[in-house]
Amino acid sequence: MTDKSTPNSQSHTVHLEEQLYKYVVHWKWVVLSILISLSIAYFYLRYTITTYGVSSTVLIKADKKGGSELDAFSELSVFPGSKNSIDNEIAIFQSRSLAERAARKLGMNVSYFVEGMVINTEAYKNSPVNIIFLSKSKNFEESYFQINMTPISDTKFKIQGMNFDAKKVYTYNTVLKSDIGTFIIKKVSNDIEIDKKITIVVAPIKNTAIALSSALKILNAKNTNIISIDMATANEAKAMDFINELVEQYNLDATEDRNIIANNTYTFIKKRLEVISEELEGIDKKSETFKKNNGLTDLISDASLNLNQNSQYRRNVTDISTEISVNGYMAEEVSKATNQDLIPSNILPSSSPAMRLIDEFNNGVLDRKRVLKTSTIANPYIVNLDEKLKWRKAEILKVLSNEGRALRIRQGNLQNQENFFQTKVSMVPTNEMNYKKIDRQQKVKAELYSYLLQKAEQTAIALSVTSPKAKVIDAAFSKGAIGPNRKLIMSVAFVIGLLIPLGILFIIFLLDNKIHTRSDIERISSIPYLGDVPLTKDILEDVTSISRSSVVESFRIILTNLEFMLTNSKKDTAKTIFITSTIPKEGKTFVSVNLSRTLALYGKKVLLMGMDLRNPKISDYLDVKSDFGMSNYLSNEKINLEDIIYKQEGYTDFYVLPSGIIPPNPAVLLNSKKVELAFDELKKQFDYIIVDTAPVSLVTDTLLLNKYSDMFIYVVRANYIRKNSITIPNSLFKENKLNNLSIVINGVNAKSGYGYGYGYGYGYGYGYGYGYGNDGNNKPKNIIERIFNIFRK
Repeated sequence: MTDKSTPNSQSHTVHLEEQLYKYVVHWKWVVLSILISLSIAYFYLRYTITTYGVSSTVLIKADKKGGSELDAFSELSVFPGSKNSIDNEIAIFQSRSLAERAARKLGMNVSYFVEGMVINTEAYKNSPVNIIFLSKSKNFEESYFQINMTPISDTKFKIQGMNFDAKKVYTYNTVLKSDIGTFIIKKVSNDIEIDKKITIVVAPIKNTAIALSSALKILNAKNTNIISIDMATANEAKAMDFINELVEQYNLDATEDRNIIANNTYTFIKKRLEVISEELEGIDKKSETFKKNNGLTDLISDASLNLNQNSQYRRNVTDISTEISVNGYMAEEVSKATNQDLIPSNILPSSSPAMRLIDEFNNGVLDRKRVLKTSTIANPYIVNLDEKLKWRKAEILKVLSNEGRALRIRQGNLQNQENFFQTKVSMVPTNEMNYKKIDRQQKVKAELYSYLLQKAEQTAIALSVTSPKAKVIDAAFSKGAIGPNRKLIMSVAFVIGLLIPLGILFIIFLLDNKIHTRSDIERISSIPYLGDVPLTKDILEDVTSISRSSVVESFRIILTNLEFMLTNSKKDTAKTIFITSTIPKEGKTFVSVNLSRTLALYGKKVLLMGMDLRNPKISDYLDVKSDFGMSNYLSNEKINLEDIIYKQEGYTDFYVLPSGIIPPNPAVLLNSKKVELAFDELKKQFDYIIVDTAPVSLVTDTLLLNKYSDMFIYVVRANYIRKNSITIPNSLFKENKLNNLSIVINGVNAKSGYGYGYGYGYGYGYGYGYGYGNDGNNKPKNIIERIFNIFRK
């Protein structure tokens, strides 16, 4: 028993080879797309300015005691001892202010561009002319200035732009006036080309700095103070000069910062020296007066062991007094210091705990100043730093206060010991004792003066010996071209050229809901498949016994399959084969005519009947000389069948019974008793009756004729009918409304990409046309159409 249920299309596996073949047949479009894409990429690369990579490697020296060239002066302790923040140094390198200084030094706000065939190129240091400003306006560095000069001879040129008269001729070295100042254009090379435009641009220095700094990429090597300064640019010489100058300006800026501490320390020491000098002079005068008043010329000391002990403690008291004085000076200086002031760093003994806190405070002040160069006081980092400095200052004062108390306690202890031994030398004359007091004060001041004088000399030496903060490991050098990446662009272009047509084809195939091949039918229908007919140019194929055209071969195959389908039909009467379709223009008449002619060549007596009374088409295919036909027979009792059957020339037994005139009531006529009588009579006269009927989706005419059929051929036009339309023949097949139903696909295009594996070795070289009812004049009319016709095949 035949299974007449419609199979679910999702249950069928789509063969990979069939899907690939749909794309392979369109290889010409893919090749064309790839060629166009590669051509676009080639011209893009041809006229895109090459980008070069420039790099420099720099070591940022840590601000520590005894750094590099200052190793010989490490004991001076002039420079603070905390490590720089590399992130801060990178921010300074990328700051607009530093870039502005470098750009201004190199004059990079002035650029020269030489005209090319497609693009203009910058002439850096090799421009044939230079613009020299003799005077500049106040807003020169904020102004934008651009002129186009065109040399017209070795000594003359014309200028366009900035309100200059484009027709006027100027001479080199002539003073010219503009809104931003007076200038001359100087010829610096004899290689200047006549009539080749040179564009001179003077940009605002800030804009130039922003453009240059934004092109910088600075990276820090992990766990080191080494940074890499990279720049991508179209002019490698310009980038190398800029990076080298940027490092130079960074070093100048860092040196200025470092000298601030030394200058402040030196100024403080000088002031204290002046005070101590005055005090020492007063004590010297006091000693001189004392000696004169008391008639003393020489003092005897250390008369005994007690006196020696007393002298030792007196020296200790003197040392402590010096430390207490220094402590007081430092406490006074720290109290007056603000977050913007640096505290003298090397006054206290190196063993003092306050030294470390003072160094940290100075580092914070210096860091604050350097960050403010690229930020504002509202920066959270600055606010936090100010709080730390305030806290650090309080810590310094606290430490100094504690040290002062400790020193005074020690001083008291030593003074007590001195007094103890002093009582033992009470016999020493009063004058001598008084003089020793004066002498002690004199020694304290003299020692303090000597100490400060030594520090002043050390600070002066440190000021005269400065080293760069950034040591250049590798000066700026070119790493060669880094862009555009030619291999990548060509590869991407190839991929795009490949994907665009494939993507378009994929979308077309995805959205395609039409029947194309036998496989499409088999996925959605279980109706027996009889065969398919390829596209043909000819409205009527040359069907002969020796013809080997693809269309003729297809009808021979269909005829073979027909014999199998009609095995159970009656042997003594004609086999009636009805041909229909879903809608008009699917080629049912084309199939009816050529199937009839093929049967006639096999020696069969064949009648082709036109039962499509609403839209008769047989006369368009065959030479029928009369308008009378089946409709006339059914509506007129006087007309006999013999009167409307016409023999076709060139065939022994091929006859045609046309539809006749279009009647007003086709359904009524087809339902009349004369139809049955006609078929009974014709079956006795012919071997095969091929009946061209009306489309089943529009009218019920065909269903009325089912009882006269041995089988139905359902014609489906490839690339025309939608897949959901197959529900109609599926329903008819399932409900047995059409006898012995089978399907033929008409107009299969073997070159369209569909139908892989289902052809018969034919179909190549045939265009769109008569299988669908179109005319055959498909010759391209012009060269463009001829080119596109290549890709249609």
